[in-house]
Amino acid sequence: MIICMSNIVSRLTVLDYSVVIIYLIILMVIGYRASFGNKKQPDETLFLANKSLGWASIGFNMWGTNVGPSMLLAFASIGYSTGIVAVNFDWYAFVFLMLLALVFAPKYIAAKVSTMPEFMGNRYGKSTRNILAWYALIKMLISWLSLGLFAGGFLVRQILGIPMWQSVIVLVSFAGLFAFTGGLKAIARVNVFQMLLLIGVSLTLTILGVAKAGGLSAVYHHVPTNYWNLIHPASDVKYPWYAILLGYPVSAIAFFCTDQAMVQSVLGAKSLEQGQLGVNFIGWLKILSLPLFILTGILCFILYPHLDDPALAYMTMVTNLFPPGMNGLVIVVLIAVLVGTIGSSLNSLSTVFTMDLYAEKINPNATNKDLIRVGRMTVIAGCVFAVGMALAIDSIKGLNLFDVFQSVLGFIAPPLAVVFLLTVYWKRTTRKAVNMVLSLGSALSLGTGVVYLWVLPSAQYRFWPHYLLLSFYIFVFLTVAAIIISLLDSSPEIYQPNEQEISNIAKPTKRVKFAWALLTAVMIVLYIIFNGH
Repeated sequence: MIICMSNIVSRLTVLDYSVVIIYLIILMVIGYRASFGNKKQPDETLFLANKSLGWASIGFNMWGTNVGPSMLLAFASIGYSTGIVAVNFDWYAFVFLMLLALVFAPKYIAAKVSTMPEFMGNRYGKSTRNILAWYALIKMLISWLSLGLFAGGFLVRQILGIPMWQSVIVLVSFAGLFAFTGGLKAIARVNVFQMLLLIGVSLTLTILGVAKAGGLSAVYHHVPTNYWNLIHPASDVKYPWYAILLGYPVSAIAFFCTDQAMVQSVLGAKSLEQGQLGVNFIGWLKILSLPLFILTGILCFILYPHLDDPALAYMTMVTNLFPPGMNGLVIVVLIAVLVGTIGSSLNSLSTVFTMDLYAEKINPNATNKDLIRVGRMTVIAGCVFAVGMALAIDSIKGLNLFDVFQSVLGFIAPPLAVVFLLTVYWKRTTRKAVNMVLSLGSALSLGTGVVYLWVLPSAQYRFWPHYLLLSFYIFVFLTVAAIIISLLDSSPEIYQPNEQEISNIAKPTKRVKFAWALLTAVMIVLYIIFNGH
């Protein structure tokens, strides 16, 4: 008999409530110590953890920013209905994480910047910084905060049965507290604890599921053989190999290499080497997506094959397999992944607004105290906006959250991927080309996204290509346009790096090279193993 997931509240015991309360107390203590524990330096800010993060903090914090509640649900859902194909969205990422560590990070750290708009502004002037700052703010508010908070609120509503407005307010207040008081340092410390907890609880669920299904061999043989294939044929409507191969890199470059919420941890590193090793560490952590998240869905398909909705896979497993006392831990983990994502996003939002708009345009003479005050006000404003947007998204019916999140990212990504790649790899790129791609290119890309998702939705109009391919086509078009504009520019304004910046760009150390060579070898072996069927 399958226990309905809405019954989780009725199954909560005193032990479960105790677990949640103890977790909240531990979290507050870690956050408090990171925020107020040591005597603050007079020049310490909220934004880059005072350049104090080591590789483990960076890896866990980037992973915590990346693993939202929608990912937990979506990966289990796709595992239930199609097998392991969705793990491409995590395993294929190692290529673009390597690009961040070895190509982008040395340039960001050599330029001594706090934000991505500042990096581009140093190269192409204030107009570029301005456009990119507004673009980054809109992107964070919509894709990170609003969709992330909606996913969390949706989950809490499912588990506890409380209205959406109550669940999102509680969640955003909790996440906002760390960003408000301690900034990046508090969020990074909290995320290390939370991600270890996530691994522990998810691994327990997987082990219980494998045991109930009769062992690993039984699990392997009880599903269709194509469930164990990472690469699906071109005829697969949802995940054809060529769409993932061509389209995913566009989103991945924008997401891992240019997104403030992801890159900020690297900018807060003690040293470039620690930053590069931290990015390498998230590559290893992403391998865990298969046993921790996707396998949950596959196990649910074996144990409970007649679910009305694959999206219920994760919670079905939890409510049926966890004994009393562990249901509290699940609530804790779901809060943890949400706090990780929302907290990092709020900190990035406040960093971009404060450093790129307030300090640059509104009050160039701002003191450090002014910057911290404005950063905290931005966190509060971000919380209020995210609650409103999450409630608005909730009114849209029939959303498949993972596909919406991926496709929104797919339409936000092309202009960012184009300008950052050309800036780093083609010295002839001009300011006019960068500004045109960021303004008109963004309007084209986002406009296409609105038409694809809402005006002429792809579910009803079959002429659309796969959303990942559409993202790739926009990327190619904007790249060609940027090259033509740069070559035809009669008075080109081109970035010329000075001697000091060139000398500041450090080469990777032997440890860094070894770490990346090892990860690359492991990923190649994994791809070979999971395509031999």
